[in-house]
Amino acid sequence: MQKDFVRKHGGPAPRYTSYPTAPHFHAGIDGETYARWLRGLKSGQTLSLYIHIPWCDRLCWFCGCNTKQTLRYDPLKTYLSALENEMETISGLVDPKCRVTALHLGGGSPTMLRPEDMVALNQMLRSRFSFDANAEISVEMDPNDLTAEKYDALAEIGMTRASIGVQDFDEKVQKAINREQTFEQTRDVVEQVRARGVRSVNCDVLYGLPHQTRQSVDQTIKQVLSLAPDRIALFGYAHVPWMKTHQKMIDEAALPDLTERFAQMNRAASTLTSSGYTAIGIDHFALPGDSLAIAAASGSMRRNFQGYTSDTADALIGMGASSIGQLPQGYVQNQPSTGEYQRQVNLGQLPVVRGFELSEEDRIRARIIELLMCDFAFSFATIRHEFGGAAESILDEAEYLATSDTDGMVEFSGGLFQITPKGQPFVRSVASAFDGYFGTGVARHSLAV
Repeated sequence: MQKDFVRKHGGPAPRYTSYPTAPHFHAGIDGETYARWLRGLKSGQTLSLYIHIPWCDRLCWFCGCNTKQTLRYDPLKTYLSALENEMETISGLVDPKCRVTALHLGGGSPTMLRPEDMVALNQMLRSRFSFDANAEISVEMDPNDLTAEKYDALAEIGMTRASIGVQDFDEKVQKAINREQTFEQTRDVVEQVRARGVRSVNCDVLYGLPHQTRQSVDQTIKQVLSLAPDRIALFGYAHVPWMKTHQKMIDEAALPDLTERFAQMNRAASTLTSSGYTAIGIDHFALPGDSLAIAAASGSMRRNFQGYTSDTADALIGMGASSIGQLPQGYVQNQPSTGEYQRQVNLGQLPVVRGFELSEEDRIRARIIELLMCDFAFSFATIRHEFGGAAESILDEAEYLATSDTDGMVEFSGGLFQITPKGQPFVRSVASAFDGYFGTGVARHSLAV
């Protein structure tokens, strides 16, 4: 019976790091639109900056990021020069009194950058944007890239959170995904960043990979726990070879089926919560004193293209090839081709190729979906307070969904729409019921568990 339930509700669904989701972005949003939106940011509003470094020195076959492999450094030097030009254009459009409260370096592998280039990139940003003294600086780290000089450079730029990709420590699994990385390497990274004053460490772990079992995932989780990270992200592997062709290198016959994935997730979550970590949303766990756990408890946690976050900035500005920005008016995405991206920014252009301008209905549905993804619930009073009468027809949908549910997924009482504990692992499927675009177009999605 449980298998039937998982199969019914665990099928493909968006991850809802935005609404509408990226497959619905369109070419009607361009650089001129983005420039107008940037000029619309008001003095004193807060900014979160995301810098995309789209290269790795090896290509992990499980990866769903926009990245490519290079063993030469020249492309990165050229790219950094182009990034500076994009920063120059954007900073010229943004009110200088807007304050940066967060910076995230992602990829790809930002730790491929040479130490002097990490420092130079930081200086480029700070010379063009006004950073808060306590701005959070987070960096995605590949243990295979790191040296003592790079650790020192990361400390110099003020890194406050290190995000370390673990995936799995089992050698058979690592070979199957082309990601060989020992426990000892990972432990060294944690020790080195903490020795340099970094107070927050995140580790990413995957389930649903080839050759994984619930026992092997649990073993990896226990090894990660021995490092005492402040946060652990437990992601389900998204097998999307129609989008990421390198995933065709993975033997699909070795992938666990839907019910085994669900069992792996449950066992890992049980181990984490019994070890003192707070379960947050669908895939994060944090120690009670971590800022994400505090945000979740206070109801201020948000969800954006980096997943769950305590970042409440008014606008997310993405820079670099393929990066996505989120502004009050809507979303923009940069040109994914590094060559074309560099050509456009070197001409002083904003390299936006697509995006989405939000309607009032989109904003209402986006808010409801975000609350469901973050809190597994939303109050009708909250939605009415934020949107007034424009929300009534969507609230009617919610009440109908709750009263017609025969699987015990959701409930409605006292003006509160809530996903039950039984339904919480399938929150992406519940959220899709509020998605006015789901099932339209040609978008395909990964499994919901």
